[in-house]
Amino acid sequence: MFLLNYIYLILVQISGMIKAHITLIAFFFFCLSNAQSQLPFDFSLDVYASGFSSPVDIDNAGDDRLFIIERSGRIKIIDSQGTVIQTPFLDIDERVHNSGNQSEQGLLGIAFHPDYKNNGYFFLHYTANNDDGVISRFSVDPADPNRADPNSEKEIMVIDQPYNNHNGGCIKFGPDGYLYIGLGDGGSANDPQNFAQNPQTVLGKMLRIDIDNGDPYSIPSNNPFVSDPEILDEIWATGLRNPWKFSFDRKKGDLWIADVGQGDWEEINKEDAGFAGGNNYGWRCYEGSSSFAIGGCGPSSEYTSPYIEYNHIGLTHCSITGGYVYRGNNSALVDYDLYFYADYCSGALWCSVNDGQSLKQIEIDRFFGFAPSTFGEDLDGEIYMASISNGRIYHLNLCKSIEFQITEDDNLSAPDGFDSYQWLLNDEEIVGATSRTFLPLVSGIYTVLITDENGCSFLSDELDYKVLSIGSISGLEKFELNPNPVNETLNLNFVSSRKINGVISITNNLGQTLYKKEISINGESNLKINTSEFEAAFYNLIITSKKQIQISRFLKL
Repeated sequence: MFLLNYIYLILVQISGMIKAHITLIAFFFFCLSNAQSQLPFDFSLDVYASGFSSPVDIDNAGDDRLFIIERSGRIKIIDSQGTVIQTPFLDIDERVHNSGNQSEQGLLGIAFHPDYKNNGYFFLHYTANNDDGVISRFSVDPADPNRADPNSEKEIMVIDQPYNNHNGGCIKFGPDGYLYIGLGDGGSANDPQNFAQNPQTVLGKMLRIDIDNGDPYSIPSNNPFVSDPEILDEIWATGLRNPWKFSFDRKKGDLWIADVGQGDWEEINKEDAGFAGGNNYGWRCYEGSSSFAIGGCGPSSEYTSPYIEYNHIGLTHCSITGGYVYRGNNSALVDYDLYFYADYCSGALWCSVNDGQSLKQIEIDRFFGFAPSTFGEDLDGEIYMASISNGRIYHLNLCKSIEFQITEDDNLSAPDGFDSYQWLLNDEEIVGATSRTFLPLVSGIYTVLITDENGCSFLSDELDYKVLSIGSISGLEKFELNPNPVNETLNLNFVSSRKINGVISITNNLGQTLYKKEISINGESNLKINTSEFEAAFYNLIITSKKQIQISRFLKL
Protein backbone atom coordinates (compact mmCIF):
# COMPACT_ATOMS: atom_id res chain seq x y z
CA MET A 1 0.00 0.00 0.00
CA PHE A 2 1.30 3.42 0.83
CA LEU A 3 3.88 4.41 3.43
CA LEU A 4 1.75 5.01 6.48
CA ASN A 5 4.69 6.01 8.65
CA TYR A 6 5.42 8.96 6.38
CA ILE A 7 4.45 11.86 8.68
CA TYR A 8 3.50 15.19 7.21
CA LEU A 9 4.18 18.27 9.31
CA ILE A 10 3.47 20.94 6.70
CA LEU A 11 0.11 21.68 5.18
CA VAL A 12 0.40 24.06 2.27
CA GLN A 13 -2.65 25.73 0.84
CA ILE A 14 -2.39 25.63 -2.93
CA SER A 15 -3.77 28.65 -4.66
CA GLY A 16 -3.51 30.09 -8.13
CA MET A 17 -4.61 32.89 -10.31
CA ILE A 18 -8.24 32.51 -11.31
CA LYS A 19 -8.30 31.71 -14.99
CA ALA A 20 -11.35 29.78 -15.95
CA HIS A 21 -13.12 28.22 -13.00
CA ILE A 22 -14.12 29.59 -9.60
CA THR A 23 -15.44 27.27 -6.90
CA LEU A 24 -15.88 28.03 -3.22
CA ILE A 25 -15.14 25.15 -0.89
CA ALA A 26 -15.05 24.70 2.84
CA PHE A 27 -11.30 24.39 3.24
CA PHE A 28 -9.26 24.05 0.04
CA PHE A 29 -9.45 26.09 -3.12
CA PHE A 30 -7.36 24.77 -5.92
CA CYS A 31 -7.24 26.58 -9.23
CA LEU A 32 -4.85 25.36 -11.86
CA SER A 33 -3.02 27.38 -14.44
CA ASN A 34 0.10 25.46 -15.41
CA ALA A 35 -1.66 22.26 -16.53
CA GLN A 36 -4.83 23.74 -17.96
CA SER A 37 -3.33 24.41 -21.34
CA GLN A 38 -2.72 20.65 -21.74
CA LEU A 39 -6.07 19.41 -20.41
CA PRO A 40 -9.45 19.30 -22.12
CA PHE A 41 -11.13 20.48 -18.93
CA ASP A 42 -10.94 22.87 -16.00
CA PHE A 43 -10.70 21.45 -12.53
CA SER A 44 -11.32 22.12 -8.87
CA LEU A 45 -11.09 19.86 -5.83
CA ASP A 46 -14.13 20.50 -3.64
CA VAL A 47 -14.62 19.30 -0.07
CA TYR A 48 -17.64 16.97 -0.12
CA ALA A 49 -17.60 15.61 3.46
CA SER A 50 -15.23 15.49 6.42
CA GLY A 51 -14.68 13.92 9.83
CA PHE A 52 -13.52 10.47 8.75
CA SER A 53 -10.74 8.44 10.37
CA SER A 54 -8.24 6.99 7.89
CA PRO A 55 -10.59 6.57 4.90
CA VAL A 56 -9.24 3.94 2.50
CA ASP A 57 -12.09 3.12 0.13
CA ILE A 58 -15.16 4.79 -1.41
CA ASP A 59 -18.02 3.00 -3.15
CA ASN A 60 -21.70 3.31 -4.02
CA ALA A 61 -24.41 0.69 -3.74
CA GLY A 62 -26.24 1.59 -6.93
CA ASP A 63 -28.01 4.53 -5.34
CA ASP A 64 -27.21 8.14 -4.39
CA ARG A 65 -25.26 7.31 -1.22
CA LEU A 66 -21.49 7.02 -0.81
CA PHE A 67 -19.98 4.42 1.51
CA ILE A 68 -16.68 5.39 3.14
CA ILE A 69 -14.40 2.65 4.48
CA GLU A 70 -12.38 3.53 7.58
CA ARG A 71 -9.30 1.37 8.08
CA SER A 72 -10.18 0.64 11.73
CA GLY A 73 -13.15 -1.48 10.65
CA ARG A 74 -16.02 0.96 10.25
CA ILE A 75 -18.13 1.87 7.24
CA LYS A 76 -19.95 5.19 7.18
CA ILE A 77 -22.51 6.61 4.78
CA ILE A 78 -22.72 10.01 3.13
CA ASP A 79 -26.36 10.50 2.18
CA SER A 80 -27.71 12.10 -0.97
CA GLN A 81 -27.52 15.56 0.62
CA GLY A 82 -23.82 15.18 1.41
CA THR A 83 -24.47 14.62 5.13
CA VAL A 84 -22.49 12.00 7.03
CA ILE A 85 -24.72 9.57 8.91
CA GLN A 86 -22.98 9.31 12.26
CA THR A 87 -24.13 5.78 13.13
CA PRO A 88 -21.86 3.46 11.12
CA PHE A 89 -23.33 1.27 8.42
CA LEU A 90 -21.12 -1.47 9.87
CA ASP A 91 -18.60 -1.65 12.70
CA ILE A 92 -16.36 -4.74 12.86
CA ASP A 93 -13.49 -3.04 14.65
CA GLU A 94 -13.12 -5.99 17.04
CA ARG A 95 -12.46 -8.37 14.11
CA VAL A 96 -9.97 -6.13 12.28
CA HIS A 97 -6.25 -5.89 12.99
CA ASN A 98 -5.15 -2.31 12.51
CA SER A 99 -2.16 -1.14 14.52
CA GLY A 100 -2.48 2.52 13.67
CA ASN A 101 -0.38 4.58 11.29
CA GLN A 102 2.49 2.12 11.20
CA SER A 103 0.41 -0.57 9.50
CA GLU A 104 -0.92 -1.35 6.05
CA GLN A 105 -3.49 -3.65 7.57
CA GLY A 106 -7.12 -3.06 8.47
CA LEU A 107 -10.45 -2.92 6.66
CA LEU A 108 -9.24 -2.24 3.13
CA GLY A 109 -11.91 -2.75 0.51
CA ILE A 110 -15.63 -3.10 -0.21
CA ALA A 111 -17.63 -4.33 -3.20
CA PHE A 112 -21.42 -4.34 -3.50
CA HIS A 113 -23.00 -7.28 -5.28
CA PRO A 114 -24.31 -6.36 -8.76
CA ASP A 115 -27.78 -7.38 -7.52
CA TYR A 116 -27.39 -5.64 -4.16
CA LYS A 117 -30.76 -3.95 -4.55
CA ASN A 118 -32.45 -7.37 -4.31
CA ASN A 119 -30.10 -9.57 -2.30
CA GLY A 120 -28.45 -7.00 0.02
CA TYR A 121 -25.01 -8.65 -0.26
CA PHE A 122 -21.74 -6.77 -0.04
CA PHE A 123 -18.18 -8.05 0.31
CA LEU A 124 -15.27 -6.85 2.44
CA HIS A 125 -11.53 -7.42 2.40
CA TYR A 126 -9.92 -6.99 5.82
CA THR A 127 -7.01 -8.10 7.98
CA ALA A 128 -8.12 -10.40 10.78
CA ASN A 129 -6.65 -10.25 14.28
CA ASN A 130 -4.38 -13.21 13.42
CA ASP A 131 -3.02 -11.18 10.44
CA ASP A 132 -4.76 -13.31 7.81
CA GLY A 133 -6.44 -11.56 4.93
CA VAL A 134 -10.17 -12.27 4.85
CA ILE A 135 -12.72 -11.90 2.06
CA SER A 136 -16.22 -12.08 3.54
CA ARG A 137 -19.81 -11.52 2.52
CA PHE A 138 -22.16 -9.45 4.68
CA SER A 139 -25.84 -8.53 4.38
CA VAL A 140 -27.71 -5.29 4.84
CA ASP A 141 -30.26 -5.14 7.65
CA PRO A 142 -33.59 -5.80 5.88
CA ALA A 143 -35.29 -3.32 8.22
CA ASP A 144 -32.81 -0.45 7.73
CA PRO A 145 -30.96 0.30 4.45
CA ASN A 146 -28.42 2.38 6.38
CA ARG A 147 -27.40 -0.48 8.67
CA ALA A 148 -25.69 -3.78 7.93
CA ASP A 149 -26.04 -6.95 9.98
CA PRO A 150 -22.65 -7.59 11.68
CA ASN A 151 -23.73 -11.17 12.42
CA SER A 152 -24.30 -11.99 8.76
CA GLU A 153 -20.64 -12.60 7.90
CA LYS A 154 -19.86 -15.52 5.63
CA GLU A 155 -16.17 -16.13 4.90
CA ILE A 156 -15.37 -16.51 1.23
CA MET A 157 -11.58 -16.73 1.31
CA VAL A 158 -8.79 -16.58 3.91
CA ILE A 159 -5.29 -15.59 2.79
CA ASP A 160 -2.20 -16.32 4.81
CA GLN A 161 -0.23 -13.05 4.96
CA PRO A 162 3.42 -13.59 5.98
CA TYR A 163 4.07 -9.88 6.64
CA ASN A 164 1.99 -6.88 7.68
CA ASN A 165 2.41 -4.94 4.45
CA HIS A 166 1.50 -5.34 0.76
CA ASN A 167 -1.96 -6.66 1.54
CA GLY A 168 -3.51 -5.19 -1.59
CA GLY A 169 -7.08 -5.02 -0.36
CA CYS A 170 -9.08 -3.78 -3.34
CA ILE A 171 -12.04 -5.91 -4.48
CA LYS A 172 -14.41 -5.10 -7.36
CA PHE A 173 -17.09 -6.79 -9.39
CA GLY A 174 -16.27 -6.75 -13.07
CA PRO A 175 -18.74 -6.19 -15.92
CA ASP A 176 -18.85 -9.99 -16.18
CA GLY A 177 -20.36 -10.27 -12.68
CA TYR A 178 -17.32 -12.00 -11.21
CA LEU A 179 -15.45 -10.78 -8.12
CA TYR A 180 -11.88 -9.59 -8.73
CA ILE A 181 -9.46 -9.55 -5.79
CA GLY A 182 -6.13 -7.69 -5.79
CA LEU A 183 -3.43 -9.18 -3.57
CA GLY A 184 0.09 -7.98 -2.85
CA ASP A 185 3.20 -10.14 -2.79
CA GLY A 186 3.00 -10.90 0.93
CA GLY A 187 5.08 -7.98 2.11
CA SER A 188 8.54 -7.27 3.45
CA ALA A 189 10.76 -5.84 0.68
CA ASN A 190 11.96 -7.21 -2.64
CA ASP A 191 9.43 -10.09 -2.46
CA PRO A 192 11.90 -12.32 -0.56
CA GLN A 193 9.98 -15.55 -1.28
CA ASN A 194 9.27 -14.54 -4.89
CA PHE A 195 5.54 -15.04 -4.29
CA ALA A 196 4.47 -12.80 -7.17
CA GLN A 197 6.02 -15.24 -9.68
CA ASN A 198 4.94 -18.38 -7.80
CA PRO A 199 1.90 -19.88 -9.57
CA GLN A 200 0.98 -21.95 -6.49
CA THR A 201 0.16 -18.99 -4.25
CA VAL A 202 -2.46 -16.26 -4.55
CA LEU A 203 -0.01 -13.61 -3.31
CA GLY A 204 1.09 -11.05 -5.87
CA LYS A 205 -1.89 -11.88 -8.06
CA MET A 206 -5.22 -10.66 -9.35
CA LEU A 207 -7.88 -13.28 -8.63
CA ARG A 208 -11.25 -13.80 -10.32
CA ILE A 209 -13.96 -15.91 -8.67
CA ASP A 210 -17.67 -16.67 -9.04
CA ILE A 211 -19.43 -15.98 -5.75
CA ASP A 212 -22.93 -16.79 -7.10
CA ASN A 213 -22.17 -20.47 -7.58
CA GLY A 214 -20.37 -22.95 -5.36
CA ASP A 215 -19.79 -22.79 -1.64
CA PRO A 216 -18.18 -20.45 -0.82
CA TYR A 217 -17.30 -19.80 -4.49
CA SER A 218 -16.49 -21.46 -7.79
CA ILE A 219 -14.01 -20.86 -10.58
CA PRO A 220 -15.23 -19.19 -13.78
CA SER A 221 -14.80 -21.69 -16.60
CA ASN A 222 -12.97 -19.11 -18.74
CA ASN A 223 -10.33 -18.17 -16.16
CA PRO A 224 -7.00 -18.18 -18.01
CA PHE A 225 -5.29 -21.04 -16.15
CA VAL A 226 -8.11 -23.50 -15.42
CA SER A 227 -6.54 -26.09 -17.70
CA ASP A 228 -3.05 -25.72 -16.23
CA PRO A 229 -2.49 -27.89 -13.12
CA GLU A 230 0.68 -25.94 -12.31
CA ILE A 231 -1.21 -22.68 -11.70
CA LEU A 232 -4.03 -21.96 -9.24
CA ASP A 233 -7.39 -21.76 -10.97
CA GLU A 234 -8.38 -18.52 -9.17
CA ILE A 235 -5.53 -16.54 -10.75
CA TRP A 236 -6.41 -13.95 -13.38
CA ALA A 237 -3.00 -12.20 -13.55
CA THR A 238 0.40 -12.61 -11.93
CA GLY A 239 3.47 -10.49 -11.19
CA LEU A 240 1.91 -7.78 -8.99
CA ARG A 241 3.74 -6.21 -6.04
CA ASN A 242 0.91 -4.40 -4.27
CA PRO A 243 -2.12 -3.44 -6.38
CA TRP A 244 -3.36 -0.48 -4.34
CA LYS A 245 -6.67 0.16 -6.08
CA PHE A 246 -7.96 -1.07 -9.38
CA SER A 247 -11.17 -0.19 -11.18
CA PHE A 248 -13.30 -0.99 -14.18
CA ASP A 249 -14.23 1.64 -16.72
CA ARG A 250 -18.01 1.72 -16.39
CA LYS A 251 -18.44 2.65 -20.05
CA LYS A 252 -15.92 0.39 -21.82
CA GLY A 253 -15.26 -2.29 -19.21
CA ASP A 254 -11.46 -1.85 -19.29
CA LEU A 255 -9.58 -2.90 -16.14
CA TRP A 256 -7.07 -0.40 -14.70
CA ILE A 257 -4.63 -1.72 -12.07
CA ALA A 258 -2.34 0.59 -10.11
CA ASP A 259 0.64 -1.31 -8.67
CA VAL A 260 2.88 0.19 -5.99
CA GLY A 261 6.60 0.00 -6.79
CA GLN A 262 9.59 -0.92 -4.66
CA GLY A 263 11.84 2.11 -4.66
CA ASP A 264 11.99 3.74 -8.08
CA TRP A 265 8.92 3.12 -10.24
CA GLU A 266 5.14 3.23 -9.87
CA GLU A 267 2.99 1.68 -12.56
CA ILE A 268 -0.50 1.36 -14.01
CA ASN A 269 -1.52 -1.68 -16.01
CA LYS A 270 -4.52 -1.69 -18.32
CA GLU A 271 -6.52 -4.59 -19.72
CA ASP A 272 -8.99 -3.87 -22.49
CA ALA A 273 -12.54 -5.10 -22.07
CA GLY A 274 -12.96 -8.66 -23.28
CA PHE A 275 -9.34 -9.56 -22.56
CA ALA A 276 -8.97 -13.25 -21.66
CA GLY A 277 -6.58 -12.69 -18.74
CA GLY A 278 -3.28 -14.38 -18.02
CA ASN A 279 -0.91 -11.39 -18.05
CA ASN A 280 2.30 -11.47 -16.02
CA TYR A 281 3.05 -7.91 -14.91
CA GLY A 282 6.65 -8.67 -14.10
CA TRP A 283 7.31 -8.17 -10.40
CA ARG A 284 9.90 -8.98 -9.04
CA CYS A 285 11.71 -9.51 -12.31
CA TYR A 286 10.72 -6.00 -13.28
CA GLU A 287 9.75 -2.87 -11.42
CA GLY A 288 7.70 -0.98 -13.95
CA SER A 289 9.48 -1.53 -17.26
CA SER A 290 12.92 -1.56 -15.58
CA SER A 291 14.65 -4.81 -14.67
CA PHE A 292 14.81 -5.43 -10.93
CA ALA A 293 15.79 -9.00 -9.98
CA ILE A 294 15.95 -10.93 -13.22
CA GLY A 295 17.81 -13.97 -11.96
CA GLY A 296 15.74 -17.02 -12.86
CA CYS A 297 13.33 -14.91 -14.91
CA GLY A 298 12.24 -15.63 -18.45
CA PRO A 299 12.73 -13.41 -21.49
CA SER A 300 11.20 -9.94 -21.37
CA SER A 301 8.56 -11.01 -23.90
CA GLU A 302 6.90 -13.10 -21.19
CA TYR A 303 5.98 -10.01 -19.17
CA THR A 304 3.48 -7.25 -19.81
CA SER A 305 4.89 -3.73 -19.67
CA PRO A 306 3.02 -0.98 -17.81
CA TYR A 307 0.49 1.18 -19.61
CA ILE A 308 1.72 4.16 -17.55
CA GLU A 309 4.63 4.54 -15.14
CA TYR A 310 6.39 7.30 -13.19
CA ASN A 311 9.57 7.35 -11.14
CA HIS A 312 10.74 8.70 -7.79
CA ILE A 313 14.02 10.18 -8.98
CA GLY A 314 14.65 13.59 -7.43
CA LEU A 315 11.01 13.78 -6.35
CA THR A 316 8.87 12.98 -3.32
CA HIS A 317 6.74 10.29 -4.98
CA CYS A 318 6.54 6.99 -3.16
CA SER A 319 3.28 5.09 -3.68
CA ILE A 320 0.61 5.17 -6.37
CA THR A 321 -3.09 5.36 -5.55
CA GLY A 322 -5.19 4.07 -8.42
CA GLY A 323 -8.34 5.82 -9.55
CA TYR A 324 -11.04 5.84 -12.20
CA VAL A 325 -11.84 6.81 -15.75
CA TYR A 326 -14.21 9.77 -15.70
CA ARG A 327 -17.69 8.92 -16.97
CA GLY A 328 -19.63 11.51 -14.98
CA ASN A 329 -22.23 14.20 -15.53
CA ASN A 330 -20.21 16.39 -17.87
CA SER A 331 -21.16 14.84 -21.20
CA ALA A 332 -18.54 16.90 -23.02
CA LEU A 333 -15.77 14.93 -21.27
CA VAL A 334 -16.96 11.34 -21.12
CA ASP A 335 -15.41 10.40 -24.47
CA TYR A 336 -11.88 11.51 -23.54
CA ASP A 337 -10.93 8.38 -21.53
CA LEU A 338 -9.63 10.54 -18.68
CA TYR A 339 -8.06 8.31 -16.00
CA PHE A 340 -7.29 9.98 -12.65
CA TYR A 341 -4.72 8.70 -10.16
CA ALA A 342 -2.43 10.10 -7.45
CA ASP A 343 0.68 9.57 -5.36
CA TYR A 344 0.34 9.10 -1.62
CA CYS A 345 3.54 10.87 -0.55
CA SER A 346 3.89 13.75 -2.99
CA GLY A 347 0.17 14.47 -3.22
CA ALA A 348 0.54 14.63 -6.99
CA LEU A 349 -2.71 14.23 -8.91
CA TRP A 350 -2.43 13.00 -12.49
CA CYS A 351 -4.72 12.51 -15.42
CA SER A 352 -3.93 10.32 -18.38
CA VAL A 353 -5.52 11.65 -21.56
CA ASN A 354 -5.96 9.38 -24.55
CA ASP A 355 -7.25 11.27 -27.57
CA GLY A 356 -7.01 8.25 -29.85
CA GLN A 357 -3.71 9.45 -31.29
CA SER A 358 -1.43 9.51 -28.25
CA LEU A 359 -1.40 8.96 -24.49
CA LYS A 360 -0.50 11.92 -22.30
CA GLN A 361 0.30 11.67 -18.60
CA ILE A 362 -0.34 15.10 -17.11
CA GLU A 363 0.32 16.17 -13.55
CA ILE A 364 -2.63 18.41 -12.68
CA ASP A 365 -1.24 19.70 -9.41
CA ARG A 366 0.52 18.65 -6.23
CA PHE A 367 -1.32 18.88 -2.91
CA PHE A 368 1.34 18.69 -0.21
CA GLY A 369 0.33 17.11 3.09
CA PHE A 370 -2.71 15.63 1.41
CA ALA A 371 -1.97 11.86 1.35
CA PRO A 372 -4.58 10.67 -1.20
CA SER A 373 -5.53 7.14 -0.13
CA THR A 374 -8.34 6.18 -2.48
CA PHE A 375 -10.74 7.20 -5.21
CA GLY A 376 -14.37 6.30 -5.72
CA GLU A 377 -17.36 6.82 -8.01
CA ASP A 378 -20.93 7.78 -7.27
CA LEU A 379 -23.96 6.49 -9.10
CA ASP A 380 -23.52 9.05 -11.89
CA GLY A 381 -19.82 8.36 -12.45
CA GLU A 382 -18.58 11.47 -10.66
CA ILE A 383 -15.16 10.85 -9.05
CA TYR A 384 -14.26 11.38 -5.39
CA MET A 385 -10.92 11.20 -3.60
CA ALA A 386 -10.07 10.70 0.07
CA SER A 387 -7.25 12.22 2.10
CA ILE A 388 -6.13 9.88 4.84
CA SER A 389 -4.24 12.72 6.55
CA ASN A 390 -7.23 14.99 7.18
CA GLY A 391 -10.19 12.62 6.87
CA ARG A 392 -11.87 14.58 4.11
CA ILE A 393 -13.65 13.34 0.99
CA TYR A 394 -13.22 15.54 -2.09
CA HIS A 395 -15.18 15.77 -5.30
CA LEU A 396 -13.16 16.10 -8.50
CA ASN A 397 -15.16 18.80 -10.25
CA LEU A 398 -14.46 18.64 -13.98
CA CYS A 399 -15.67 21.16 -16.51
CA LYS A 400 -15.26 21.17 -20.27
CA SER A 401 -12.70 23.88 -20.95
CA ILE A 402 -13.93 26.85 -22.97
CA GLU A 403 -12.42 30.21 -23.75
CA PHE A 404 -14.48 33.17 -24.84
CA GLN A 405 -14.26 36.89 -25.24
CA ILE A 406 -16.63 39.68 -24.36
CA THR A 407 -18.17 41.34 -27.39
CA GLU A 408 -18.68 45.08 -27.21
CA ASP A 409 -20.87 47.71 -28.73
CA ASP A 410 -22.67 50.17 -26.52
CA ASN A 411 -23.25 47.18 -24.21
CA LEU A 412 -20.90 44.36 -23.32
CA SER A 413 -22.21 40.92 -24.18
CA ALA A 414 -21.41 37.36 -23.04
CA PRO A 415 -22.31 34.15 -24.90
CA ASP A 416 -25.94 33.10 -24.72
CA GLY A 417 -27.18 29.80 -23.28
CA PHE A 418 -25.60 29.78 -19.81
CA ASP A 419 -27.38 29.50 -16.46
CA SER A 420 -25.91 32.55 -14.75
CA TYR A 421 -23.70 35.59 -15.35
CA GLN A 422 -21.67 37.84 -13.07
CA TRP A 423 -19.82 40.88 -14.41
CA LEU A 424 -16.61 42.11 -12.80
CA LEU A 425 -14.77 45.42 -13.03
CA ASN A 426 -11.06 45.29 -12.19
CA ASP A 427 -11.58 41.81 -10.63
CA GLU A 428 -14.35 43.04 -8.32
CA GLU A 429 -17.93 41.86 -8.68
CA ILE A 430 -20.35 44.52 -9.90
CA VAL A 431 -23.37 44.33 -7.62
CA GLY A 432 -26.50 43.41 -9.54
CA ALA A 433 -24.70 42.91 -12.86
CA THR A 434 -26.06 39.42 -13.51
CA SER A 435 -27.49 39.68 -17.03
CA ARG A 436 -25.96 38.39 -20.25
CA THR A 437 -25.31 42.00 -21.30
CA PHE A 438 -23.89 44.86 -19.28
CA LEU A 439 -23.75 48.62 -19.80
CA PRO A 440 -20.30 49.96 -18.75
CA LEU A 441 -20.31 53.47 -17.36
CA VAL A 442 -16.65 53.78 -16.41
CA SER A 443 -13.38 52.78 -18.00
CA GLY A 444 -11.61 49.70 -16.67
CA ILE A 445 -10.88 46.00 -17.10
CA TYR A 446 -14.13 44.06 -17.54
CA THR A 447 -14.65 40.30 -17.28
CA VAL A 448 -17.70 38.11 -16.88
CA LEU A 449 -18.07 34.81 -15.01
CA ILE A 450 -20.55 32.41 -16.61
CA THR A 451 -21.91 29.18 -15.15
CA ASP A 452 -23.36 26.30 -17.16
CA GLU A 453 -25.99 23.69 -16.35
CA ASN A 454 -23.37 21.39 -14.77
CA GLY A 455 -22.36 24.07 -12.27
CA CYS A 456 -19.11 24.69 -14.15
CA SER A 457 -17.94 28.29 -14.20
CA PHE A 458 -15.69 30.08 -16.68
CA LEU A 459 -14.11 33.49 -16.63
CA SER A 460 -13.84 35.44 -19.87
CA ASP A 461 -10.74 37.01 -21.30
CA GLU A 462 -10.19 40.55 -20.06
CA LEU A 463 -11.53 43.53 -21.97
CA ASP A 464 -9.93 46.94 -21.47
CA TYR A 465 -12.95 49.19 -22.03
CA LYS A 466 -12.52 52.94 -22.48
CA VAL A 467 -15.40 55.35 -22.03
CA LEU A 468 -14.69 58.23 -24.42
CA SER A 469 -16.88 60.84 -22.74
CA ILE A 470 -19.38 61.11 -19.92
CA GLY A 471 -21.97 63.83 -19.65
CA SER A 472 -22.79 64.53 -23.27
CA ILE A 473 -23.13 62.87 -26.65
CA SER A 474 -21.89 64.83 -29.63
CA GLY A 475 -24.74 65.86 -31.89
CA LEU A 476 -27.40 65.53 -29.18
CA GLU A 477 -28.39 69.17 -28.84
CA LYS A 478 -31.48 68.76 -26.67
CA PHE A 479 -32.59 66.07 -24.27
CA GLU A 480 -35.51 66.51 -21.86
CA LEU A 481 -37.32 64.06 -19.59
CA ASN A 482 -40.61 64.96 -17.88
CA PRO A 483 -42.31 64.90 -15.57
CA ASN A 484 -39.69 64.58 -12.89
CA PRO A 485 -40.71 63.25 -10.39
CA VAL A 486 -42.62 60.77 -12.52
CA ASN A 487 -45.57 58.57 -11.70
CA GLU A 488 -46.99 56.52 -14.60
CA THR A 489 -45.19 57.60 -17.77
CA LEU A 490 -41.80 59.17 -18.44
CA ASN A 491 -41.64 61.33 -21.58
CA LEU A 492 -38.33 61.79 -23.40
CA ASN A 493 -37.76 64.51 -26.01
CA PHE A 494 -34.66 64.61 -28.26
CA VAL A 495 -33.23 67.02 -30.81
CA SER A 496 -30.09 66.02 -32.73
CA SER A 497 -28.01 67.71 -35.42
CA ARG A 498 -27.06 64.33 -36.90
CA LYS A 499 -28.22 60.74 -36.86
CA ILE A 500 -27.39 59.10 -33.53
CA ASN A 501 -27.71 55.34 -33.02
CA GLY A 502 -27.45 54.12 -29.46
CA VAL A 503 -29.08 52.48 -26.47
CA ILE A 504 -31.20 54.00 -23.77
CA SER A 505 -31.28 52.25 -20.38
CA ILE A 506 -32.73 52.76 -16.93
CA THR A 507 -30.82 51.38 -13.96
CA ASN A 508 -31.46 51.44 -10.22
CA ASN A 509 -28.92 52.43 -7.59
CA LEU A 510 -27.58 48.84 -7.48
CA GLY A 511 -26.67 49.07 -11.15
CA GLN A 512 -29.37 46.62 -12.20
CA THR A 513 -30.82 47.32 -15.64
CA LEU A 514 -34.62 47.65 -15.50
CA TYR A 515 -35.23 48.95 -19.00
CA LYS A 516 -33.24 48.90 -22.23
CA LYS A 517 -34.08 49.89 -25.78
CA GLU A 518 -32.14 50.62 -28.94
CA ILE A 519 -32.83 54.09 -30.28
CA SER A 520 -32.15 56.06 -33.44
CA ILE A 521 -32.37 59.87 -33.24
CA ASN A 522 -32.31 62.06 -36.32
CA GLY A 523 -33.67 65.55 -35.77
CA GLU A 524 -36.62 65.67 -33.34
CA SER A 525 -37.97 62.47 -31.73
CA ASN A 526 -39.95 61.37 -28.67
CA LEU A 527 -40.13 58.28 -26.51
CA LYS A 528 -42.58 57.28 -23.79
CA ILE A 529 -41.55 54.82 -21.07
CA ASN A 530 -44.05 53.12 -18.77
CA THR A 531 -42.77 53.51 -15.20
CA SER A 532 -45.91 52.36 -13.38
CA GLU A 533 -44.23 49.15 -12.15
CA PHE A 534 -41.12 50.89 -10.83
CA GLU A 535 -40.77 51.19 -7.07
CA ALA A 536 -40.51 54.64 -5.49
CA ALA A 537 -36.80 55.53 -5.73
CA PHE A 538 -34.20 57.46 -7.72
CA TYR A 539 -33.20 56.01 -11.10
CA ASN A 540 -30.53 56.63 -13.73
CA LEU A 541 -31.52 57.20 -17.34
CA ILE A 542 -28.51 56.48 -19.51
CA ILE A 543 -27.97 57.10 -23.20
CA THR A 544 -24.91 55.50 -24.82
CA SER A 545 -23.61 55.90 -28.33
CA LYS A 546 -20.15 54.90 -29.56
CA LYS A 547 -18.74 54.88 -26.02
CA GLN A 548 -20.17 58.31 -25.25
CA ILE A 549 -22.50 58.45 -22.28
CA GLN A 550 -25.12 60.92 -21.11
CA ILE A 551 -26.80 60.35 -17.74
CA SER A 552 -29.85 61.96 -16.14
CA ARG A 553 -31.53 61.09 -12.88
CA PHE A 554 -35.24 61.03 -12.12
CA LEU A 555 -37.42 60.25 -9.13
CA LYS A 556 -40.30 57.80 -9.20
CA LEU A 557 -43.09 58.60 -6.71
